Amino acid sequence: MYLNKGAITVLAIGLSMGIQTVYAGANDPLEGPVNDAPLTENWAPSKYWGAEDKAGSANHMKDSKNVKRALSTVKKFKAISIGKYYHKEAPAFGPRGWNMTIPGTPTGGPFGANALFYHDELVTTEIGQIQTQFDGPGHIGVNTSNGMFMYNGFNPMNPENGYERGAGGRVVGLGDAGVEHIAETGFVCRLVVLDAVAYKKKIGQISASAEMLPIPKTSTDVGGIVTADDIEGILKLQGLGPIQAGDCVALHTGQGNTWSNDSYKTMSSDERAAARAIFAQGEPGFGFSACEYFGQRNIALTMGDTSANDAQPGNEVEGWAVPCHTQLQTRYGVWNLENVDTKSLIDNKVYEGAFIWSPLRIIGATGSPANPIVLY
Repeated sequence: MYLNKGAITVLAIGLSMGIQTVYAGANDPLEGPVNDAPLTENWAPSKYWGAEDKAGSANHMKDSKNVKRALSTVKKFKAISIGKYYHKEAPAFGPRGWNMTIPGTPTGGPFGANALFYHDELVTTEIGQIQTQFDGPGHIGVNTSNGMFMYNGFNPMNPENGYERGAGGRVVGLGDAGVEHIAETGFVCRLVVLDAVAYKKKIGQISASAEMLPIPKTSTDVGGIVTADDIEGILKLQGLGPIQAGDCVALHTGQGNTWSNDSYKTMSSDERAAARAIFAQGEPGFGFSACEYFGQRNIALTMGDTSANDAQPGNEVEGWAVPCHTQLQTRYGVWNLENVDTKSLIDNKVYEGAFIWSPLRIIGATGSPANPIVLY
């Protein structure tokens, strides 16, 4: 697909997926829909962190009060890992995939008098955007009439701090939008767990026997859309105090139960295929009002048991693609963690705890794989 307006400067080829994308000049829009809200509503400089910031909500971790508040929630001194399995048959968005091989049987050896041998692995994947995954600053942006707009006004076509290029002009990193800026602090935050399944049952929006929220097809499918009002109701139901700046928030929709850690290894290939089919239809999740609620409260991180945490294809705003991604990540610099094992938290009745995790220090990456720990 060739873009209008200006010279073509880069041809980026996704070798593992066979995807070909062509980019226009720095101040030219991509071909397709244009949204100038970031320009007219002054999304940059950052409302909370200033014009030079690259880390967004991760800056909260520099304040010892936020870390102390997180650790004050630990009462039983127990830990739960909430990352999910990485495997070739696990659900993935669109054409993404996980392919791992062990080169050699073994990879090397034996060596020395002790006859040592070893195994390595070779992984082909979208390392920051598969299974339990973190969306960093370089992942999401908005196509404006003045070119690509990402968090804090970053334009990856800017030759000074944009795409890092390798041989032949091939893009090998995202410059100032790389995930390593988040990894400088990582996350230690108070975690608030929202059990939307229990709440939607209580208010009669889903049946008492339901194990997951329905996938919303339109904005009227309220059972699958978690709104700002729902958040207040869930907090009251669970007896939790208000969500504060620097908090991390996890949403349990039940959709992740279809490939939960306690069952995945024993599932047949057919059962895994069925889970992938459900995953591909869309997902319950946060509505637009919920994401604006979080942005105005300057939280640190959203997470959940689905592929995006946005309700889709139906949401409170019609026609938008995963609206919480642009509203939280691009506008407010509030980052997102997807496909976490909220079932383990709900099963143990953990609604508040200390969330601890950092992305890998991959220079220029869009995100990172994840296996977070929750202390409670």
